[in-house]
Amino acid sequence: MSSQLLDQFGNPIRKQQLTKLQAEPGITGVRNAFAHSVASGLTPVRLAQILLAANDGDLDAYLVLAEEMEERDPHYSSVLGVRKRAVSGITPIVKPASEDKKDVDIAKAVEQHIAEHSGFSDLVEDMLDALGKGFSAIEIDWKKTAQEWTPQEFIYRDPRFFKFDRDTGRELRLIDEADMVDGIALEPFKFISHRAKIKSGLAARGGLARLAAFTWMCKSYAMKDWVAFVETYGLPLRLGRYGPEATGDDVEKLFMAVANIGTDAAAVLPKGMDIDFEETNAGTGNDIFEKLARWGDEQISKGVLGQTMTSDNGSSQAQANVHNDVRHDIAVSDAKSISGTLNRDLVKPYVDLNYGIQDRYPIIQIIAEEPEDLDMIMQNVDRMAGRGVKFKQSEVRQRLGFSEPDKDDEIFGEVASAPSDNKTKTALNRENADDTRSDALDDLEDELNGDWEEILNDAIDPIEKIITSANSYEEALANLASAFPEMSSAAMIEGLVKASFKARSLGDVSDG
Repeated sequence: MSSQLLDQFGNPIRKQQLTKLQAEPGITGVRNAFAHSVASGLTPVRLAQILLAANDGDLDAYLVLAEEMEERDPHYSSVLGVRKRAVSGITPIVKPASEDKKDVDIAKAVEQHIAEHSGFSDLVEDMLDALGKGFSAIEIDWKKTAQEWTPQEFIYRDPRFFKFDRDTGRELRLIDEADMVDGIALEPFKFISHRAKIKSGLAARGGLARLAAFTWMCKSYAMKDWVAFVETYGLPLRLGRYGPEATGDDVEKLFMAVANIGTDAAAVLPKGMDIDFEETNAGTGNDIFEKLARWGDEQISKGVLGQTMTSDNGSSQAQANVHNDVRHDIAVSDAKSISGTLNRDLVKPYVDLNYGIQDRYPIIQIIAEEPEDLDMIMQNVDRMAGRGVKFKQSEVRQRLGFSEPDKDDEIFGEVASAPSDNKTKTALNRENADDTRSDALDDLEDELNGDWEEILNDAIDPIEKIITSANSYEEALANLASAFPEMSSAAMIEGLVKASFKARSLGDVSDG
């Protein structure tokens, strides 16, 4: 076992630096907590410039825009939040590296200090900020005592404080006065750096904000025009008229009067000037803005959630129930990605600092399970139990989310089965009843076989008379049809009805 701790890139760990915060913002430093708006007055040309700059590694404007998109658009903020909370709301589980006592003890410590940390859910959600921006960085505030190292706090750091190296575009570096151009390396074991795997390629180009930016801008234009349209909807066009003798001062007064009528509903005009009110066709195309805004929402929903059925696009509740809020495969992918980053950047550092370098490490798992139809489970269990299939009550309770009732709990449901000796008696009684019923059915069968000739006489006698009186086969075949009206099945039907009634009374006939 090596005495020198290294991170995943082989960088040595400086323990004295772990209790110091590295990425704190400051008013006078290069890491400013406050940013100027980018979304205000955004145009297609400006958006293209922002994305091109991000392609070249200048991410500042793009990251500000990504933040403002979440702040300004309720729909984008909502669907992105739904996707985050599909993972951040899952309770994590910790699996030991093996069943050895040491590995189990290490796993219990990881569970206590990480998985059960009061800030764990917020940590996962902050890590998922990478969905919109492409990457996220959370600084670990380590606490050192005489016995152990523990993460005291997980501090979300503004992505604008970081940049990627210019050589590969993959190494995340901290913007700092020490190196204004390339930034400085992140202190090993200090940061949880998560990359969203939305698409292959560089993390700086993989955020959902980049995918949704153009649609978001188009929707913003539609909303502005829609509000302007609503503001003047139904108002008549105010048309001012002036004569050839009007001076420039007169024209200015007329214009002010026309403008004021829209707000004050009153104006004063010089003699000889007129204002006409022209009716407008306000109903033409008044839904074009709503259609464009809804189309934009649908495209954003597809990009973020993978579907539109549960977003505000007019889908019925029955349609929405077919889908989860987030497509299950997307939630599974996000959960696996988050689990991998946590095990690399948090679990391994914690174990190495407290127990030294290990051959095997415990793992944190965030498992996105597909919601089950509990009604269908109950129906299937009830149907299969009725056909003799046996289930463990504990497993059924676990699937349904019910606990085992205690002795003093008030319960409802079927009374528990009788003790084993009573069960044996019940089984014996059932066997005896089955034997008795079998004997009765045999007697019924013998009874039917005993008088079959008498029952069938009325049906067979007309045919027998024709056959015995015929002189040839052809003559008998020609006269056979005349025997059908004389054939009677009444006795046969009566015998079958009686036998069926007796069999039903013995429990051998069902209505199915």
